[in-house]
Amino acid sequence: MGDNYGTVKVAAVQAASVFLDREGSTEKACRLIREAGRNGARVIGFPEGFIPAHPVWYHHHAATGAIANRLAVDLFKNSVEIPGPEIDALCEAAREVNAYVVMGVCEKIPNTTGTMFNTQVYIGPDGRLIRKHQKIMPTVGERLVHMGGFGDTFGAFDTEFGPMSGLICGENSNPLAVFALVAEGTRIHVMSWPNHFPTSGDPLRNRVAVDSQAFAQMSKAFVISACGTVDDHMIEMLKAGPEGEKFLRDPNCCGGSVIVAPNSRIIAGPMGPEEGILYADCDLDIGIQMKLRHDFAGHYNRPDIFHLQVNRAAPSLYSVHGVDQQAALSAGPMAQLAGEKAKLGAPGDSDKRAEEPPGE
Repeated sequence: MGDNYGTVKVAAVQAASVFLDREGSTEKACRLIREAGRNGARVIGFPEGFIPAHPVWYHHHAATGAIANRLAVDLFKNSVEIPGPEIDALCEAAREVNAYVVMGVCEKIPNTTGTMFNTQVYIGPDGRLIRKHQKIMPTVGERLVHMGGFGDTFGAFDTEFGPMSGLICGENSNPLAVFALVAEGTRIHVMSWPNHFPTSGDPLRNRVAVDSQAFAQMSKAFVISACGTVDDHMIEMLKAGPEGEKFLRDPNCCGGSVIVAPNSRIIAGPMGPEEGILYADCDLDIGIQMKLRHDFAGHYNRPDIFHLQVNRAAPSLYSVHGVDQQAALSAGPMAQLAGEKAKLGAPGDSDKRAEEPPGE
């Protein structure tokens, strides 16, 4: 009979956050998870920073101005701790509908004030927190509020459909990050995107289509691109001025969620600026067909010429000697950064597919 790879129904959620409202955004996310799950989706992807919002105000306001500072403080106050009550609610919703969920959040480390990460949370159909991925390099205005993640949260994770992965916004065009996930055998990849790009750049939907099809071509994986969108409440809170409001109300500025097959064909979408859920049935055999042509982590590459090394270690900024590990973690907030890997079971602890650097 041979192996059976099967078909999986996936969903890209395109929606607006309840802007800078952690509890409201979590409630909305859980409702959308349940809706997508009731409609048969087994993998559900969400936009970047969906809980509680993405710091798009830096496209419209001076970085050190009063409005940007106030919104940044509100972002921290509404950011998510992992684990925490918001994660518990998301896990319960995923368990109820037996679906894998990739959720974009703004994360803060417990007992700290000021440090945030742009994070994807990976949740299993059993309601278990699988892991998280912290965006490696914040993009443009994000750098004012987000710290970059390390290799301990990077990588594909195992699912019943084979390896699955996720990246956030600009990471999806990072050639080394893309190749690393190709080498880890990803079959389904979730891209999380914001609700709009800077006013001086191309529309979000253009970049999403290009990166989604390019990733599918290189990886031979299915790509779920979940974009945010805007609503009247967000526009009012941003106070972007007449020109900014005109831009935000332009239907071409936001949205554009797509689902792409391993042959680089768009099989669902692109969506317009509206809220909604995009669905597609993904026949995993297509990935086999395409990899028989180009397997960039196998027969269609040259390991004698090219080699990529991934560092799974997270550097430690603060350590305490002469006490046990638990005492060290309780000694101060920044010590918790070093403890994150152990608490969540980072890929470097059990995933042997990526080679550790010499001396690690």
